[in-house]
Amino acid sequence: MDNRTILEKADLALSDLTTGGGMLQPAQAQKFLRILINEAVILKQSTVVPMRSPKQLIEKIRFANRILRSGSEAVALPVGDRALPNLGKVELDAQLFKAEVRLNNEVLEDSIERGQLRQTIMQLMAEAIARDVDEVIIQGDSTSPDPFLAKLNGILKQSTSNIVDAQNQTTNKTVFRDMLKTMPHPFLRNKKELRFFTSVNSEIDYKDSLADRATIGGDKYTEEDVAAAYSGVPVLHVPMFPESLGPSSNTTDIILTDPKNINVGIWRNIRVEVDKIVWEGVLVIVATLRFDVKYAEETAVVKAVNVKVGA
Repeated sequence: MDNRTILEKADLALSDLTTGGGMLQPAQAQKFLRILINEAVILKQSTVVPMRSPKQLIEKIRFANRILRSGSEAVALPVGDRALPNLGKVELDAQLFKAEVRLNNEVLEDSIERGQLRQTIMQLMAEAIARDVDEVIIQGDSTSPDPFLAKLNGILKQSTSNIVDAQNQTTNKTVFRDMLKTMPHPFLRNKKELRFFTSVNSEIDYKDSLADRATIGGDKYTEEDVAAAYSGVPVLHVPMFPESLGPSSNTTDIILTDPKNINVGIWRNIRVEVDKIVWEGVLVIVATLRFDVKYAEETAVVKAVNVKVGA
């Protein structure tokens, strides 16, 4: 088949994705989001909120202090002893992002013959987008000179209340100990739900420090790829965590929080547009989506800074 024939067949196979101005049908959008979440790292751990509009409020409520009082039979508590919950709202303001995927004739012809072109497109788009979603969710900074990262503030930028300075140490148990001690006590009640998130080399440094112990437990970190933890809290590496921070461009950060505290809102109206470059034998697929990230409770986050990862 020549370029034009292949592209016309591809266009026909994708016609249901581009009806109605390219807006994915609800079932298609849900399938795309499932693939996207599975391919991402931090997104998979987070609370994903399908947004009904580009802006959405999330109600939050908790009791921060003691609510029990000394009571007497058949006597109501005085007004001053009655507990009031801490109420608040988190606003998700989805920002616009676009992804472009180009497929050549070799990919298209094989997929058309097997009748799997739409699945191929959805998979490739999700793989191309998932890494970048993780990057902006983590590294987003409205003051960044990079227009992509400047679209919104990510989880590193938003973490401001509880800071631990690692003072240029490589990742070790002392840094994790100080982070746990810095976490406000109410958020330690469900310690098993917490996670340490850090960069790839930071996790390697921590495992290396454990391997230095002359024990069977230490040997496994040298010989096997085993999960690491501190005080029962798993240590997870996220490839998009930066490793070139600080004056010497050789430090990273560590985040301690319950991953469900990270709310990622994705506007459910996802658009897909298709165009053809006949002379090159290339099909161009452009996906447009909106998303935002906010902590439900920023005070339930501890960030370690100045964690050394380089030489």
